[in-house]
Amino acid sequence: MIDSIFNQMAEAFQPGSIDKAQSYYFSIDEQKKTVFLDPQSCRVEQGKTTDSADCVCKTSAEFFVQIWAEGYRPGIKDFLSGAIRSNNPEALKSFLAAFGKDA
Repeated sequence: MIDSIFNQMAEAFQPGSIDKAQSYYFSIDEQKKTVFLDPQSCRVEQGKTTDSADCVCKTSAEFFVQIWAEGYRPGIKDFLSGAIRSNNPEALKSFLAAFGKDA
């Protein structure tokens, strides 16, 4: 399911939805993905392909699917409990918005 979501991201991306280039590193259970967004495009790469992503997100596949496919939006409780971890939670909102998923 995770591979399917990331494989469809380039098509789901909404050009003009972000102001500047951003990089995101996702560690979802055993799967690692790096996503590069700029105002006009989305590129997904397998593994960790940058040493300094603007946003790092670690969570389980189940929780990621809830966020991406079911519209769940993590709250402070989810971050404090460790269900999802990120160095930049605000950037995760921008990430979702880039795909038409309101945060």
